[in-house]
Amino acid sequence: MTGSVYFISGIDTGIGKTYTTGYLAKLWNEQGKKTITQKLIQTGNVYISEDIEQHRQIMGMGWFPEDESKLTMPEIFTYPASPHLATKLDGREIDFQKIENATAQLAEKYEIVLLEGAGGLMVPLTTDLLTIDYVAAKKLPVILVTSGRLGSINHTILSLEALKSRGLELYALAYNLNDQSQDELISKDTADYLKNYLAKHFPHCQWVEIPVLE
Repeated sequence: MTGSVYFISGIDTGIGKTYTTGYLAKLWNEQGKKTITQKLIQTGNVYISEDIEQHRQIMGMGWFPEDESKLTMPEIFTYPASPHLATKLDGREIDFQKIENATAQLAEKYEIVLLEGAGGLMVPLTTDLLTIDYVAAKKLPVILVTSGRLGSINHTILSLEALKSRGLELYALAYNLNDQSQDELISKDTADYLKNYLAKHFPHCQWVEIPVLE
């Protein structure tokens, strides 16, 4: 039986996608749901995905056989930039079929595959293809990472509207408590506002709080 694949994106770079991906994998494995993580496209690395390494550290697990075979990190580019630029600098294109095959193989073995993107939904993978276009083509449910930092209400709603415009499913909004505003009033108001917004516009979406791990 094929497992479920969830695409993890964020409202901005540095919002905590990698941390959230690792935490959810840890949580769901502890709940008995066989879960693995995968990186759609890794930039700024050579041979090994640092995001996959961080996932395993958070999960408290060693290297998976699928990490060794690179199924969890099928495409790695060396320059730390948006994929459309990193590919140009490395002089090769993204092999989307390779990525799709890797995801399919993981989904055959695991109940859940958490597929982490690079940056936000509108990050260009190529000059003609945005991340959200890839997600829409594969019809993947989305887990969107946000936080209580100043400005996140605007960025979150823009991302939600983009999902809605393409008819994509928002499975969960992951509220990263590791990235809070220094102003507690702003953080609390942001959480309250977003919960109310979801209740009105995305009533079936889950609200998931990502805690600070000790």
